[in-house]
Amino acid sequence: MRFVQVAQHAEDLKRAAAFYSALLDTEPKALLEPPGLLFFDVGGVRLLLEKGAPSSLVYFEVGDIHGTVAALRQRGVRIIAGPHMIFTHEDDTLGPANSEEWMAFIEDSEANTVGLVSRIRTAGD
Repeated sequence: MRFVQVAQHAEDLKRAAAFYSALLDTEPKALLEPPGLLFFDVGGVRLLLEKGAPSSLVYFEVGDIHGTVAALRQRGVRIIAGPHMIFTHEDDTLGPANSEEWMAFIEDSEANTVGLVSRIRTAGD
């Protein structure tokens, strides 16, 4: 079994397409109109934006959480919570051993909360 798709609520598909194209640095894979389905490919998993979908809390891994949040803030994206460390990975149970997990939360164009995650190697590794 593998993860195939996550759906996210979007009232305005054009507005959502612009927001997620900029956030993900990629263009949509498909827009099916009707019925009003917008798809992005995120590492082999489909992100479906649809008016009928419920709001979900999705998390995207970014290489530089501080730089990403700064760039989003500069674009006028609402930052709900700035970058902060969540925990340290002492082993590889949930992430690379000897790394810190940092998160930030933003609001997308459709008023959904979106999580951003970076795993930062601790000093000496």
